[in-house]
Amino acid sequence: MNDNDAIKKGLEAYEAGAEKSISKFPERKPAFATGSNSPVKRLYTPLDGAARDYLRDVSFPGEYPYTRGVQNTMYRGRFWTMRQYAGFSTAEESNKRYKFLLAQGTTGLSVAFDLPTQIGYDSDHALSQGEVGKVGVAIDSLADMEILFDGIPLDKVSTSMTINAPASVLLAMYIAVAEKQGVSPDRLEGTIQNDILKEYVARGTYIFPPEPSMRLITDIFAYCSRNVPNWNTISISGYHIREAGSTASQEVAFTIADGIAYVDAAVKAGLDVDAFAPRLSFFFNAHNDLFEEVAKFRAARRVWAKVMKERFGAKSAKSMSLRFHTQTGGSTLTAQQPDNNIVRVAIQALAAVLGGTQSLHTNSKDEALALPTEDSVRIALRTQQIIAYESGATETIDPLAGSYYVESMTDRIQAEAEAYIKTIDDMGGAVKAIERGYVQQEIQDAAYSYQMDIESGERVVVGMNKFQVKEAPPKGLLRVDPIVGEQQSAKLAALRAKRDNARVDAGLAALKKAAEGDDNLMPHILEAVRAYATLGEICDVLRAVFGEYQQKVIL
Repeated sequence: MNDNDAIKKGLEAYEAGAEKSISKFPERKPAFATGSNSPVKRLYTPLDGAARDYLRDVSFPGEYPYTRGVQNTMYRGRFWTMRQYAGFSTAEESNKRYKFLLAQGTTGLSVAFDLPTQIGYDSDHALSQGEVGKVGVAIDSLADMEILFDGIPLDKVSTSMTINAPASVLLAMYIAVAEKQGVSPDRLEGTIQNDILKEYVARGTYIFPPEPSMRLITDIFAYCSRNVPNWNTISISGYHIREAGSTASQEVAFTIADGIAYVDAAVKAGLDVDAFAPRLSFFFNAHNDLFEEVAKFRAARRVWAKVMKERFGAKSAKSMSLRFHTQTGGSTLTAQQPDNNIVRVAIQALAAVLGGTQSLHTNSKDEALALPTEDSVRIALRTQQIIAYESGATETIDPLAGSYYVESMTDRIQAEAEAYIKTIDDMGGAVKAIERGYVQQEIQDAAYSYQMDIESGERVVVGMNKFQVKEAPPKGLLRVDPIVGEQQSAKLAALRAKRDNARVDAGLAALKKAAEGDDNLMPHILEAVRAYATLGEICDVLRAVFGEYQQKVIL
């Protein structure tokens, strides 16, 4: 009798004994499932990975297929970058928050922009009314960017910017600020999100149709590979796909399908895959199901490595290594009993660390109610620091490897993600699948199922649909003064009055001509930014040439 036969025989005996126990002490529910509603067996054994080849499918940290991590020593060498996503009101107010966070021990900045900035409108535009500075900082021109990073040496910090449709403009502003500080572009480190496909699917801050949007992205790839070599030119984002209601497997599948589309577009534009792929990065969510989330991160690395090696013929190890930032799940936070969110965030952050993240943002306890206060931001940051320095989770690499449960889930998520990717390939790729509404419909169906489970009580959310208490209205929340819109409008008027408007007009005219042709747009955007053309003026030029995207309604 071989080992597997012996295990099978032992498992049968165990199951018979378990059934007898269940007759006396029934299990809590008839069916158990992960946070993504995938079935969970009572027990996992070596039989659940009988077909797995360790060297082929798991291997060692820093080695293909990177299941166990993208660095050889992981956190034994250095911790992940501890970021706190921040930005609100004016550049002056956000600058103060960044300096506070750096003083508290953050090791990287993460910029949140307000809604008008995200969709390419100046603060004095009619559509910006009531939204200026609300969900992030208002940035209208290089003048605002100079204030935002005043006193923060850009050669000493890594900066992530959550900006998509106008990512080229905000990157140009960052480069121009660095120049004014005497920092050359080749010394800059950071990331722009720059992921437009997930905006069409899950978030909505798009401006231009897919084709010109993809051109802007590949122009950034090409420009940065030559001029800003240490910059991550895109953060391919599953975070918002998960926030929209996807399962863990869908988050991996749809994110990597988008990544395939970006790489394919860049290769078709004539770029060498190993020239730009090492600077691609990813952005994932971390939810409450600790083990499923760890398995998700491990599976994502394996799927991406296989795609880059087998589909695109990448030779560089860095091209095949999926590096990712994680943010804890905003959609999991409750307005009820907000202190419970501290525990949720700790579990989610631990999942990200056990899953091998390169960068992490921990949400604050009050974010279901308002922008976070300084006290709640400090607790969120301390959560990361306690995991790093006190939990022991960073002492060895990929500590859950070899768990029959985690390895089985890693295999399952990989298989489910690859099945989705094949379906998307058969439709002609991510852009076609999005245009048909396939991706949106899959996410909506998953979100509906999840919500029905909460409303029926089958899925418990502590403090919200079970274990409720009477609570007084929340106090001490951070509110943005509506006068911010007026202040930004006044700053814009003063800027337009004192800048060299002939230079601005010439820069915008050159950008328009380039957009009508096939020149790389980044040098033209950078020149317009240096002349203090505003974000809205630059985006309006591109709107006039490219048009605006109209979203399909998926029911």
